[in-house]
Amino acid sequence: MACIATVRGLEVDSHVPVLLEQVLRGLAVRADGFYVDATFGRGGHSRAILGQLGAGGRLMALDRDPDAVAEGRRLEAADGRFSIEQERFGQLRRIVESQGVKGAVDGIVFDLGVSSPQLDSAQRGFSFQSDGPLDMRMDPAASPSAAEWLNSAPEREIAQVLRRFGDEPDAGRIARAIGARRARRPLATTGDLVAVVGETVHRPPTGRHPATRVFQAIRIFINRELDELDAGLAQALEVLKIGGRLCVISFHSLEDRIAKRFMRDRSRIDPALASLPVVPASAQPTMRLVGGAAHAGETEVAANARARSAVLRVAEKIA
Repeated sequence: MACIATVRGLEVDSHVPVLLEQVLRGLAVRADGFYVDATFGRGGHSRAILGQLGAGGRLMALDRDPDAVAEGRRLEAADGRFSIEQERFGQLRRIVESQGVKGAVDGIVFDLGVSSPQLDSAQRGFSFQSDGPLDMRMDPAASPSAAEWLNSAPEREIAQVLRRFGDEPDAGRIARAIGARRARRPLATTGDLVAVVGETVHRPPTGRHPATRVFQAIRIFINRELDELDAGLAQALEVLKIGGRLCVISFHSLEDRIAKRFMRDRSRIDPALASLPVVPASAQPTMRLVGGAAHAGETEVAANARARSAVLRVAEKIA
C-alpha cells in the first residue's frame, strides 16, 4: 500500500485501503450525509468519503488503536466535518447517540482485521516476519497481551483458540510445545513463538508461513475481534437510516462468514415464520443485499498483495 492514489480528485495518503472505489460505490455517498468509518486505520476510506461530502456532510470515525487515533486527530483539526473517537465496534451505538444521529446515519464502513501499519511495526507484535514484543493488542492499554495469555493459559485453552480462530490442524501439538517452552523460559517475543511453531509443525511446504494461522488465531482472540464484529454489525443496523448502506470488508473466512450471515438473515423473511398466512412485521426483512461479494481486480492485487483475500459485502437498510 506504499503508493499515492487519486480518488475522484482527492489525494489519498500512502496507506491506500483495498477495494476503495467499490466501497465508495457501495456507500453511494450523499454530499450532505452523515457517515461512519468504523475502522479509521490511517484514514484512506475517511479521506475518500470526505472528498465526496459537501460543506453540510459529516464523517465520524472509530478506532481502538491510539496510533490510528493520533492520525485521525490531525485530520479532525484540519477538517471540521470530521471527528474521531478511540473506541471498539461494540461502542458504535453509544458514540452515534452522543452525536445525536441514531437512526439517521447514511452509511457505515467496516474494514476488518489488522492494518498494514500495525503489521509493519515490529513493536506491535502482529507480524511473524519481524521480531518484536509478543503483544498483538490493537489497544496497547487493554489486557492481556499475547505473551501474558500464552504464558498463563491452560494448554487446552490455547489449543481451542488455535483451532477455532485459526483452523490450525496442529493446534494440540503447538499448545503442548508452548507449555514445554514456557516451563523453561516465558515467551517474550514474536521470534519466540515463531521458533516454537517452526520446531513443532512439519507440514509439506505450501507457500504459507507455518505460523500464519497461529498468529491470526491469537490476534483474533486477544482482541475479541469476532465478538466485537457481532456487536458492531447489530448496532450498525440500529443506527442506520432507512436507505442507509452498510459496507464490510473482510480478509478471512471467519469474518466474512459473520458478515455474510448477518446480511443474508436480515434480507429475507424469518424462515420460522415464512409459512404463516400473514407474516408479522417483526419477521419481515430489514435489509436488502446490494450486489454480490466484490473482490479486488488483478491490477489492485498486483499493487497490493493484501487485497487478494479481501471480500466486500454491501447491504441497505429497508425497514
